[in-house]
Amino acid sequence: MASVWISGQRGAERRAWSSIAGGLACFLIGCVVAAAAADVRRDLAYGADANQRMDVYLPAEPRHAPVIVMVHGGAWMIGDKANAGVVEPKATHWTKAGYVFVSLDYRLWPKAGPLEQANDVADALAYVEKHAASWGADSSKVVLMGHSAGAHLVALLSSSPSMATARGATRWLGTVSLDSGAIDVPGIMNSPHAGFYDRVFGNDPARWREASPIDRLGRDALPILLVCSSRRLESCPHNRAYAAKAQGLGVRASVLPEPLSHGDINATLGQPGGYTDAVDAFLRSLDLP
Repeated sequence: MASVWISGQRGAERRAWSSIAGGLACFLIGCVVAAAAADVRRDLAYGADANQRMDVYLPAEPRHAPVIVMVHGGAWMIGDKANAGVVEPKATHWTKAGYVFVSLDYRLWPKAGPLEQANDVADALAYVEKHAASWGADSSKVVLMGHSAGAHLVALLSSSPSMATARGATRWLGTVSLDSGAIDVPGIMNSPHAGFYDRVFGNDPARWREASPIDRLGRDALPILLVCSSRRLESCPHNRAYAAKAQGLGVRASVLPEPLSHGDINATLGQPGGYTDAVDAFLRSLDLP
Protein backbone atom coordinates (compact mmCIF):
# COMPACT_ATOMS: atom_id res chain seq x y z
CA MET A 1 0.00 0.00 0.00
CA ALA A 2 2.14 2.87 -1.28
CA SER A 3 1.75 6.49 -2.36
CA VAL A 4 -1.86 6.88 -1.33
CA TRP A 5 -1.67 10.58 -0.45
CA ILE A 6 -1.43 12.00 -3.95
CA SER A 7 -3.72 14.57 -5.47
CA GLY A 8 -6.95 13.16 -6.84
CA GLN A 9 -8.71 10.06 -5.62
CA ARG A 10 -8.64 8.36 -9.04
CA GLY A 11 -4.88 8.69 -9.36
CA ALA A 12 -4.40 7.69 -5.74
CA GLU A 13 -6.48 4.56 -6.11
CA ARG A 14 -4.75 3.56 -9.35
CA ARG A 15 -1.27 3.86 -7.83
CA ALA A 16 -2.24 2.24 -4.54
CA TRP A 17 -3.93 -0.68 -6.24
CA SER A 18 -0.87 -1.13 -8.46
CA SER A 19 1.17 -1.69 -5.31
CA ILE A 20 -1.48 -4.01 -3.86
CA ALA A 21 -1.59 -6.02 -7.08
CA GLY A 22 2.08 -6.76 -6.74
CA GLY A 23 1.56 -7.89 -3.17
CA LEU A 24 -1.43 -10.00 -4.18
CA ALA A 25 0.61 -11.67 -6.91
CA CYS A 26 3.21 -12.60 -4.32
CA PHE A 27 0.47 -13.83 -2.02
CA LEU A 28 -1.04 -16.06 -4.71
CA ILE A 29 2.18 -17.56 -6.04
CA GLY A 30 3.80 -17.87 -2.65
CA CYS A 31 6.66 -15.36 -2.73
CA VAL A 32 8.28 -16.63 0.43
CA VAL A 33 11.85 -16.63 1.61
CA ALA A 34 13.17 -19.25 4.02
CA ALA A 35 14.80 -17.76 7.07
CA ALA A 36 18.22 -18.84 8.25
CA ALA A 37 17.09 -19.32 11.84
CA ALA A 38 18.29 -22.46 13.60
CA ASP A 39 14.72 -23.67 14.16
CA VAL A 40 11.29 -22.57 12.90
CA ARG A 41 7.99 -23.49 14.55
CA ARG A 42 5.39 -23.01 11.83
CA ASP A 43 1.65 -22.35 11.90
CA LEU A 44 1.19 -22.21 15.66
CA ALA A 45 -2.48 -21.45 16.31
CA TYR A 46 -3.34 -18.54 18.62
CA GLY A 47 -7.04 -18.66 17.68
CA ALA A 48 -9.65 -20.82 15.97
CA ASP A 49 -9.61 -19.08 12.58
CA ALA A 50 -7.30 -20.46 9.87
CA ASN A 51 -5.60 -17.05 9.62
CA GLN A 52 -4.85 -16.85 13.34
CA ARG A 53 -1.45 -18.49 12.98
CA MET A 54 2.17 -17.56 13.59
CA ASP A 55 5.64 -18.76 12.65
CA VAL A 56 8.34 -18.60 15.33
CA TYR A 57 11.99 -18.29 14.27
CA LEU A 58 14.42 -19.30 17.00
CA PRO A 59 18.09 -18.44 17.42
CA ALA A 60 20.66 -21.23 17.69
CA GLU A 61 20.71 -21.23 21.49
CA PRO A 62 17.77 -19.20 22.82
CA ARG A 63 18.23 -18.26 26.45
CA HIS A 64 16.02 -15.57 28.01
CA ALA A 65 15.77 -14.24 24.47
CA PRO A 66 13.94 -11.02 23.64
CA VAL A 67 11.09 -11.33 21.14
CA ILE A 68 10.09 -9.30 18.09
CA VAL A 69 6.50 -9.87 16.95
CA MET A 70 6.12 -8.87 13.28
CA VAL A 71 2.74 -7.98 11.72
CA HIS A 72 2.59 -7.96 7.90
CA GLY A 73 0.96 -5.32 5.72
CA GLY A 74 -1.33 -5.60 2.70
CA ALA A 75 -3.98 -2.85 2.96
CA TRP A 76 -5.80 -4.86 5.66
CA MET A 77 -7.04 -7.13 2.83
CA ILE A 78 -4.14 -9.33 1.68
CA GLY A 79 -0.72 -10.54 2.83
CA ASP A 80 0.89 -13.46 4.56
CA LYS A 81 3.29 -14.00 7.43
CA ALA A 82 5.81 -15.64 5.07
CA ASN A 83 5.68 -13.15 2.18
CA ALA A 84 8.98 -11.87 0.80
CA GLY A 85 10.16 -8.87 2.80
CA VAL A 86 8.10 -9.69 5.89
CA VAL A 87 10.50 -12.23 7.38
CA GLU A 88 13.80 -11.66 5.63
CA PRO A 89 16.24 -10.13 6.17
CA LYS A 90 14.74 -9.38 9.58
CA ALA A 91 14.64 -12.93 10.97
CA THR A 92 18.25 -13.67 10.06
CA HIS A 93 19.48 -10.36 11.49
CA TRP A 94 17.68 -10.65 14.80
CA THR A 95 17.96 -14.39 15.39
CA LYS A 96 21.73 -14.02 14.89
CA ALA A 97 21.56 -11.34 17.60
CA GLY A 98 19.81 -13.81 19.93
CA TYR A 99 16.21 -12.72 19.40
CA VAL A 100 13.16 -14.88 18.80
CA PHE A 101 11.38 -13.51 15.71
CA VAL A 102 7.64 -14.13 15.38
CA SER A 103 5.72 -13.47 12.15
CA LEU A 104 1.96 -13.68 12.39
CA ASP A 105 -1.15 -13.79 10.24
CA TYR A 106 -4.49 -12.29 11.21
CA ARG A 107 -8.00 -12.26 9.80
CA LEU A 108 -8.32 -10.05 6.73
CA TRP A 109 -11.05 -7.75 5.43
CA PRO A 110 -13.93 -8.38 4.76
CA LYS A 111 -13.90 -11.15 7.38
CA ALA A 112 -12.50 -8.70 9.93
CA GLY A 113 -12.05 -4.94 9.98
CA PRO A 114 -9.08 -3.06 11.45
CA LEU A 115 -10.41 -3.12 15.02
CA GLU A 116 -10.97 -6.88 14.90
CA GLN A 117 -7.55 -7.28 13.31
CA ALA A 118 -6.01 -5.32 16.19
CA ASN A 119 -7.76 -7.76 18.54
CA ASP A 120 -6.10 -10.61 16.64
CA VAL A 121 -2.68 -9.03 17.15
CA ALA A 122 -3.49 -8.59 20.84
CA ASP A 123 -4.48 -12.28 21.09
CA ALA A 124 -1.26 -13.27 19.32
CA LEU A 125 0.73 -11.13 21.75
CA ALA A 126 -0.93 -12.86 24.69
CA TYR A 127 -0.07 -16.24 23.14
CA VAL A 128 3.56 -15.21 22.65
CA GLU A 129 3.86 -14.06 26.25
CA LYS A 130 2.29 -17.29 27.52
CA HIS A 131 4.55 -19.56 25.46
CA ALA A 132 7.77 -17.53 25.41
CA ALA A 133 9.51 -19.60 28.08
CA SER A 134 8.99 -22.79 26.06
CA TRP A 135 10.98 -21.17 23.23
CA GLY A 136 13.79 -20.04 25.50
CA ALA A 137 12.44 -16.48 25.38
CA ASP A 138 11.63 -13.89 28.02
CA SER A 139 7.96 -12.81 28.10
CA SER A 140 8.95 -9.49 29.67
CA LYS A 141 11.12 -8.55 26.67
CA VAL A 142 8.64 -8.30 23.80
CA VAL A 143 8.53 -5.67 21.05
CA LEU A 144 5.74 -5.25 18.49
CA MET A 145 6.72 -4.41 14.91
CA GLY A 146 4.55 -3.99 11.81
CA HIS A 147 4.63 -2.65 8.27
CA SER A 148 1.96 -0.64 6.43
CA ALA A 149 -1.44 -1.98 7.57
CA GLY A 150 0.44 -4.03 10.15
CA ALA A 151 2.16 -0.86 11.35
CA HIS A 152 -1.26 0.73 11.79
CA LEU A 153 -2.37 -2.21 13.93
CA VAL A 154 0.68 -2.20 16.22
CA ALA A 155 0.58 1.61 16.50
CA LEU A 156 -3.11 1.40 17.45
CA LEU A 157 -2.35 -1.08 20.24
CA SER A 158 0.65 0.97 21.31
CA SER A 159 -1.53 4.09 21.54
CA SER A 160 -4.10 2.31 23.70
CA PRO A 161 -2.48 -0.69 25.42
CA SER A 162 -5.71 -1.51 27.24
CA MET A 163 -6.94 -2.93 23.93
CA ALA A 164 -4.33 -5.67 24.40
CA THR A 165 -4.33 -6.04 28.17
CA ALA A 166 -8.11 -6.50 28.13
CA ARG A 167 -7.50 -9.61 26.01
CA GLY A 168 -4.94 -11.17 28.34
CA ALA A 169 -1.70 -9.63 27.13
CA THR A 170 0.63 -7.70 29.40
CA ARG A 171 2.42 -4.48 28.55
CA TRP A 172 5.26 -4.97 26.14
CA LEU A 173 8.45 -2.90 25.98
CA GLY A 174 7.83 -0.84 22.87
CA THR A 175 6.68 -0.70 19.27
CA VAL A 176 8.29 -0.19 15.86
CA SER A 177 5.94 1.18 13.21
CA LEU A 178 7.28 0.73 9.66
CA ASP A 179 5.61 3.39 7.46
CA SER A 180 2.11 2.99 8.84
CA GLY A 181 -0.77 2.91 6.40
CA ALA A 182 -2.90 5.00 8.75
CA ILE A 183 -1.59 6.95 11.73
CA ASP A 184 -4.36 9.57 11.42
CA VAL A 185 -7.43 7.82 10.02
CA PRO A 186 -9.79 10.87 10.05
CA GLY A 187 -7.04 12.89 8.39
CA ILE A 188 -6.86 10.36 5.57
CA MET A 189 -10.60 9.94 5.21
CA ASN A 190 -11.21 13.70 5.04
CA SER A 191 -8.61 14.12 2.27
CA PRO A 192 -8.24 12.61 -1.22
CA HIS A 193 -7.53 8.94 -0.65
CA ALA A 194 -7.56 5.54 -2.31
CA GLY A 195 -10.94 3.85 -2.51
CA PHE A 196 -9.92 0.82 -0.49
CA TYR A 197 -9.80 3.03 2.61
CA ASP A 198 -13.58 3.49 2.25
CA ARG A 199 -14.07 -0.25 2.05
CA VAL A 200 -11.86 -0.97 5.05
CA PHE A 201 -12.72 1.94 7.36
CA GLY A 202 -16.30 2.65 6.25
CA ASN A 203 -18.06 6.02 6.41
CA ASP A 204 -18.64 6.52 10.14
CA PRO A 205 -16.37 9.25 11.60
CA ALA A 206 -16.77 7.74 15.07
CA ARG A 207 -15.33 4.45 13.78
CA TRP A 208 -12.50 6.34 12.08
CA ARG A 209 -11.49 7.85 15.42
CA GLU A 210 -11.81 4.50 17.17
CA ALA A 211 -9.39 2.93 14.68
CA SER A 212 -7.01 5.92 14.56
CA PRO A 213 -3.71 5.66 16.49
CA ILE A 214 -3.33 9.42 16.91
CA ASP A 215 -6.90 9.72 18.21
CA ARG A 216 -6.51 6.79 20.63
CA LEU A 217 -3.15 8.02 21.93
CA GLY A 218 -3.08 8.26 25.73
CA ARG A 219 -0.60 8.81 28.54
CA ASP A 220 -0.28 5.06 29.02
CA ALA A 221 0.98 4.56 25.46
CA LEU A 222 4.11 2.53 24.82
CA PRO A 223 7.45 3.89 23.59
CA ILE A 224 7.39 3.90 19.80
CA LEU A 225 9.73 4.35 16.87
CA LEU A 226 7.88 5.67 13.83
CA VAL A 227 9.73 4.90 10.60
CA CYS A 228 8.37 6.87 7.65
CA SER A 229 9.10 7.04 3.94
CA SER A 230 10.21 10.53 2.95
CA ARG A 231 9.07 9.63 -0.58
CA ARG A 232 5.41 9.59 0.48
CA LEU A 233 3.86 13.03 0.71
CA GLU A 234 2.01 12.68 4.00
CA SER A 235 3.77 9.80 5.73
CA CYS A 236 6.38 11.72 7.69
CA PRO A 237 4.11 14.70 8.52
CA HIS A 238 1.46 12.35 9.95
CA ASN A 239 4.08 10.47 11.97
CA ARG A 240 5.64 13.71 13.24
CA ALA A 241 2.20 14.91 14.36
CA TYR A 242 1.75 11.64 16.27
CA ALA A 243 5.18 11.98 17.89
CA ALA A 244 4.51 15.58 18.90
CA LYS A 245 1.22 14.63 20.54
CA ALA A 246 2.84 11.66 22.28
CA GLN A 247 5.69 13.75 23.61
CA GLY A 248 3.18 16.30 24.89
CA LEU A 249 1.59 13.47 26.88
CA GLY A 250 4.96 12.37 28.27
CA VAL A 251 5.19 9.33 25.99
CA ARG A 252 8.46 8.39 24.27
CA ALA A 253 8.09 8.70 20.51
CA SER A 254 10.62 9.36 17.79
CA VAL A 255 10.39 9.60 14.01
CA LEU A 256 12.92 7.99 11.67
CA PRO A 257 12.51 9.32 8.11
CA GLU A 258 14.09 7.13 5.44
CA PRO A 259 14.54 7.97 1.72
CA LEU A 260 13.11 4.57 0.77
CA SER A 261 9.94 3.47 -0.94
CA HIS A 262 7.05 2.17 1.13
CA GLY A 263 7.98 -1.39 0.19
CA ASP A 264 11.70 -0.99 0.80
CA ILE A 265 11.05 0.34 4.31
CA ASN A 266 9.95 -3.24 4.99
CA ALA A 267 12.12 -5.29 2.63
CA THR A 268 15.51 -3.78 3.55
CA LEU A 269 15.19 -3.73 7.33
CA GLY A 270 17.77 -6.15 8.69
CA GLN A 271 20.32 -5.45 5.98
CA PRO A 272 23.61 -3.90 7.19
CA GLY A 273 23.46 -0.11 7.21
CA GLY A 274 22.30 2.98 9.02
CA TYR A 275 18.59 2.16 8.84
CA THR A 276 18.94 -1.19 10.62
CA ASP A 277 21.45 0.39 13.03
CA ALA A 278 18.88 3.04 13.99
CA VAL A 279 16.20 0.43 14.72
CA ASP A 280 18.72 -1.58 16.74
CA ALA A 281 19.55 1.57 18.70
CA PHE A 282 15.86 1.98 19.57
CA LEU A 283 15.74 -1.64 20.76
CA ARG A 284 18.81 -1.09 22.92
CA SER A 285 17.12 1.96 24.42
CA LEU A 286 14.47 -0.46 25.70
CA ASP A 287 17.25 -2.37 27.52
CA LEU A 288 17.39 -5.07 24.86
CA PRO A 289 20.66 -6.45 23.41
